Order: sequence, then C-alpha cells, then structure tokens
Amino acid sequence: MTVSSADAAAAPAPARLGERFLAEIREQPDALARLLDGADAFERVARTIHERGATTIRMVGHGSSDNAASYGVYAFGLLPGWTALRDSISLTVYYDAALDMRGCTALALSQSGRTPDVVEYLVRARDRGAYTVALTNDPGSALAAAAEDVLPLAAGPELAVAATKTYLNQVAALGLLAASAAGEGESFVGGLRDARDAVSRLVHELEPRIASLALPFAFAGRMFVVGRGAEYATAREIALKLLETCRVAAEPLTATDLAHGPVAALDPLFPVWAIASDDDTLPAVLEAAARAREAGATLIASGSAAAAVPGAAYVLGVPRLSSPLLSPLLSVVPGQLFAWALATAKGLDADEPRGLSKVTLAR
Repeated sequence: MTVSSADAAAAPAPARLGERFLAEIREQPDALARLLDGADAFERVARTIHERGATTIRMVGHGSSDNAASYGVYAFGLLPGWTALRDSISLTVYYDAALDMRGCTALALSQSGRTPDVVEYLVRARDRGAYTVALTNDPGSALAAAAEDVLPLAAGPELAVAATKTYLNQVAALGLLAASAAGEGESFVGGLRDARDAVSRLVHELEPRIASLALPFAFAGRMFVVGRGAEYATAREIALKLLETCRVAAEPLTATDLAHGPVAALDPLFPVWAIASDDDTLPAVLEAAARAREAGATLIASGSAAAAVPGAAYVLGVPRLSSPLLSPLLSVVPGQLFAWALATAKGLDADEPRGLSKVTLAR
C-alpha cells in the first residue's frame, strides 16, 4: 500500500508513550485546587469524629491508597494526637474477626470506590460500631453508599492506570482532615495552597530535564527507595510507580530498615533513591544514604533536604514548606516524573502497564 504525502500529513500523530500519565502529573495543582473547594466537608467530618468519640482512625485501601494511609498515620498522630493505623482488610473481611470498633473511625480510601473487599470492610466496620467515612474520587460509588459520610477527592477523571493526582489528593485530604480535627484546618488550607503553587512550579522546572536524568537507569532492574516518617508514604508510592510503569523491582524501606539486612544486597548496579526532608527524620536518612554509598550504590536524592545527602549522583530537590506534613505533596513529584521518563526510555507505555487495569475488582 502506498501512502501519499498528503495522506501522511492528514493522518493523526501517534500517541506519545505515557501521554495520559504525564498529563495527570501536570494536572495535580488543579486537582488540589478542586479538593480545597470542598474543605468545609472535612471540618464537618472532623466535628462528627469528636462528637462520636471515634478518635482511633482505622484506614484501609490498596496500592496507592494504602500508601497514602501510611502518611495518615503521621498526620493524625502529629496534629490531633490520635492513634491511626493501616488496618487489615483480611482480618475483618476474610477471617471475619469479631473486632469491637466502637470508638473508631473506619476511613476507607479508594480512587474508584468499587474495590469489593474495601466496600465489604466498611460494611462490616459499621456493623461493629465504627463511624464510617469514604474518601473516594466517585461520590456515587458503592463505597460511598456504604459509608455514613463521604469526602470527595475531587481529582477529576484519572485515565492513566497508574495513580498520580488521586494519590496526591488523598495525602492532602488526610492532612486536611487531621488538621481540621486539631482545630488547625484554616492554616492547613493555606499551606495546601502554597503546596499547590509549589507543585506547579516543580513540574514546570523538572519536566524538561527529567529525561536526561532517567536515561542512565534504563537498564536498572532493581532499586531501593528510602524514606522515614511521613516520607515513608512517598517511598512506598515512588517504588510502586517504578514497579507499575517501568518494570523495576523497587522496594520501599525505612532508613533504619536498610541497615537491617538489605544493605548487604547493594552494589554499583543497585541504585538507591533517598527522600530527605528537613525535619527530625533527616539524620536517619543521611546515615542510610551514607551506608548505601559506601556499598557502591548510585544515589538519587529528592526532598526538601536533598542537597544534604552525601554522595548523591542525582539531586531532585523540592522547596521547603511551612510544615513537614506538607512536604510529601512535593517530594513525590520527582518520582512520578522519573517513572514517566524511565518508562519512556525503556519503550514502555506508562498509561497502560502490562497486566494492570484501573479498577481492581477481584477479591
């Protein structure tokens, strides 16, 4: 078949690999703005938690939602001083453990609101006395119907399989709910507005140079991603993005975990990503990074204190914000962009990773 030059000019250009994934990374400032438009709902849910004395927060979710819950442990612990945990879905749904959930808020995180065992967890938690809240991108979903209250993520439709803007809004939402419970909602909203602007600038500045940074890792098949405190959620999320989109066997570790065995696996072909924030966790992260470098690992450093990481070959710093609990909103962005660029360098489509779908319906 012969194609004329006129036909070629009229034909649509082929889709760019990872086009939707990148578009949704760029959209994150707008997604945060939409979340902030609904800030009153977080004040209302925080009041209900207080009124019902449901101040033990049990969070459940899968994938990126579970990663965001790791952040929630710190947000609720540091702001209102409440116990928060990533609860076991299996214990409640599969083993049918007779747990007394009076005095608890069961907070279910799901982008789609359609994952069966997350919905079933919320149904059973409500039967066992918990105050049930759905944090979802679909207020009309089965999860929302099962909950007593709904906090909409307002991230807008997410078309790429690997989550970006919904993860960021989940982290922001958990921080906002915790701050509202502590009577600090208004100031946290101000901090989120600053974070929104900083994310916009960061994406604009980092995107043009991320391809050249990612290219040397095109043949890397494994990586450790190290974080501590609230940034452990970031470590988990960056590792998941590398697994999903780049086929890199990335494992998240706390800074202390690295020294308890995993450091023995390191060599010059085993990169380590260190997330360093300018807070009380920094000394532990710097020590872990130094040990990784001594083992010969190539270091990538991100976070508000990335420049302080010893021996980092690649530094992806982010601005410092008013609170360490805002930092994870920025520190995940270099990882998202790096995953997009690395997948592209490897000829992979970050929009549709092999074997994955947007909603996990299997139980």
